[in-house]
Amino acid sequence: MAIVQMKNDSQSSAVLQVYNVCKEYVKGVLVNDNISLSLQEGEIFGLLGPNGAGKTTLVNQIIGLVKPDSGRITLDGVDVIAKPGYARQACSLQAQTQVPITGLTTRQAIELVGRVRGGDARRVRERARELISQLEMEEWANKAAESFSGGMRRLVAFCMAVVVPGRIVILDEPTNDVDPLRRRLLWQQVRALIGMGSTVLLVTHNVLEAERAVDRLAIVDQGKVVGMGTPGSLKENGNENMRLELTLEPRVDAPALPEFIQSTVFTGRRLVARLAERDIAPAMQWARSLKEDGVVEEFSIGPTTLEDVYVKMVGRADAQELPENEVNHDTVAS
Repeated sequence: MAIVQMKNDSQSSAVLQVYNVCKEYVKGVLVNDNISLSLQEGEIFGLLGPNGAGKTTLVNQIIGLVKPDSGRITLDGVDVIAKPGYARQACSLQAQTQVPITGLTTRQAIELVGRVRGGDARRVRERARELISQLEMEEWANKAAESFSGGMRRLVAFCMAVVVPGRIVILDEPTNDVDPLRRRLLWQQVRALIGMGSTVLLVTHNVLEAERAVDRLAIVDQGKVVGMGTPGSLKENGNENMRLELTLEPRVDAPALPEFIQSTVFTGRRLVARLAERDIAPAMQWARSLKEDGVVEEFSIGPTTLEDVYVKMVGRADAQELPENEVNHDTVAS
């Protein structure tokens, strides 16, 4: 059963409210199926789901590029379906697609957007210089942006979205192709936006990053909200609050599973299962015996993660993994 927790939409701290929004592109197929959620002032809210779940369509409706078939969207109490111009003025967006920056340097692209958004020329220059420095992009500041790698273009697009941040900053897959070092720097800048008075809507299918970055999130699958709450509240699942992960040796068949192993998901050579705390000892003994017998390459036991919840809710393990040095290793490892 989906876990859905929402704050009362009547709270005055709600900046953005989405009520029962539906959108149908193909007859009988709802891209957004009665989606409801709210963003509270000064939070990072995650919209998490696989590709094709309807996340970007919802974003396009929030900023007035697409009109819902039914439902209501308000920003600071203003109906943005009736007044899409208000949303485009109040929101700053880093789109999922790469922005056109042909003929511009990094600095020029960032400053141009800042001026278009009404920023003071001097403050925009200072802010652009600050972002370039904080993200360690000085080497590329005065180079033609169209020659950049995908990851560097994403960083430029992020800076363009936040140089003059809106009431709501919408980041659609902001770290795609970005190297691990600058991912960390980027997340520091995202958190800094809250101190500048913005609220952040993070759209992603990267579960591990979402768990660290967001205050609350909604999990979306096939156009529906299937779970909502804080990362901690979503991970609560009765007694099954631990996870066992096994990596099988190459070309080895999966072993028979003991009864205490629950909610098992196989992805290639990787097996992830949930279990109760009382079963940690027998699980460790079982996993060690598999390693001694040459069935398992490595194993770990630790607390349930948001990825486990995500896989259970959407029924597949297609979340992006972070590089090894970015993964939380607070586990009991083999």
